[in-house]
Amino acid sequence: MFISDTMPNEVENLQLIDAEQFDFKTFYRNLSKGSAAHYVILTETPKKVFKSLKESCQLIKAAGGLVKNADKGYLFIFRNKRWDLPKGKVEKGEKMKEAALREVEEECGVKIFKNKEKLCRTYHIYEMNNRIVLKKTNWYSMTVKGTPKLVPQKEEGITKAEWLKCDALSPVLKNTYPLILDVLKSGDLL
Repeated sequence: MFISDTMPNEVENLQLIDAEQFDFKTFYRNLSKGSAAHYVILTETPKKVFKSLKESCQLIKAAGGLVKNADKGYLFIFRNKRWDLPKGKVEKGEKMKEAALREVEEECGVKIFKNKEKLCRTYHIYEMNNRIVLKKTNWYSMTVKGTPKLVPQKEEGITKAEWLKCDALSPVLKNTYPLILDVLKSGDLL
């Protein structure tokens, strides 16, 4: 879904939504009935519309990393039958950047050498306990020394953790979440 004051470029199968009549909960509950791959709300006040959407959901903050090793490989995890990047919920009193570092280290058993700048922020929606949750994730560029052995955190449902170079990303690109592609673009991998 796009909320914008201009029509997005290069987006196929786009359905326009009326900002005046927009109710996010109704929209979300009827998503499976829709035929569009992408939706856009055109409005002169996109920040106001997005704020209203956020207020209709339970907000969960998360943070994660796009981790590069010394051999120019990137860290990917396999969880819930899809390729993903390590991330997790921010704990009370924790800063987003600190949470990203902690989550990557816990989920993959690596020691982060540098936790660099924020790459991007993504949002995704899901249901939990009959409530609509909006997860806001800050993504950071990170590096490790060398090419450390990875230890996937099985109790988090991570079945694999692997270092992949840019020329070996085909399996990831075919089986990941759209927002992960946004992170990869922000990190100049795509």
